[in-house]
Amino acid sequence: MHTLIIVLTVLVAILLIAVVLVQKSKGGGLSSTFAGGNQVLGVRHTNDFIEKLTWTLAGIICILSIISTFTTPGASQQSLRTSAPASAPVNAAPGTPVQTPVEQAPAAE
Repeated sequence: MHTLIIVLTVLVAILLIAVVLVQKSKGGGLSSTFAGGNQVLGVRHTNDFIEKLTWTLAGIICILSIISTFTTPGASQQSLRTSAPASAPVNAAPGTPVQTPVEQAPAAE
């Protein structure tokens, strides 16, 4: 499942790159080739479509990233276990002496 989500994220990212490269920063881009006013996709409609597609793809990447976090196999459980050392005091204030457990020597025979 995690692999499928990663593959989908990469495909959507590639589509987003392609859509952004089609645009121009000043509003030209693909829409500048449609000069006629009688066409179905005129200048204004093309800009609206590309902008909506850009925001949609960006939203899909965000959603897939969040889903990917939940489907990562066991990474979240392990990071919690290894992040804090077991012998560290939990709420020690500065200057407070730390008591260490005393190890008992084995009994003499």
